[in-house]
Amino acid sequence: MSIAYFAYGSNMATHRLLQRLPGARHFDIGILTRHQLSFRKKDDAGLSAKCDIELTGDASDEVIGIIYNISNADKQTLDQIEGLGRGYDEKLVEIRTPLGQVLSAVTYYAIEIDHSLIPYHWYKQHVLRGAIEHGLPAEYISKIESIESQEDPDQQRSHRELSIYL
Repeated sequence: MSIAYFAYGSNMATHRLLQRLPGARHFDIGILTRHQLSFRKKDDAGLSAKCDIELTGDASDEVIGIIYNISNADKQTLDQIEGLGRGYDEKLVEIRTPLGQVLSAVTYYAIEIDHSLIPYHWYKQHVLRGAIEHGLPAEYISKIESIESQEDPDQQRSHRELSIYL
């Protein structure tokens, strides 16, 4: 049995998600309304920001992401990777596809938030590469590009994170 998973941050990048969950399968682009993409989730060290879906309640706000089908075992692995209960919690959301299909998908939202943090360059690159790879709208990609980011003081981690694209 598979689970629909809505990825809106770094896991949009297929290389990154398949490195984590080799059995994941791309399903479609998905749109979550009444939310906006923000970079406000504290990383484990509390030094940089990761993506979050911020509930706004405004029908004109939307987060565009990728719907993947994952197995129950992959979901357990993803729970550990995402820090379920530590940095993120999960919720079931209604996602609309570009052709108007509505489906329920599991996703993660931040519970450890700091609005003063900005993402590392490598993290922003994962998000940006995923958006470009899946052909998300140019305006949405521009919004991601406009996010301020910072150099990771751990250059080895930065190199390791981006080496999946080589």
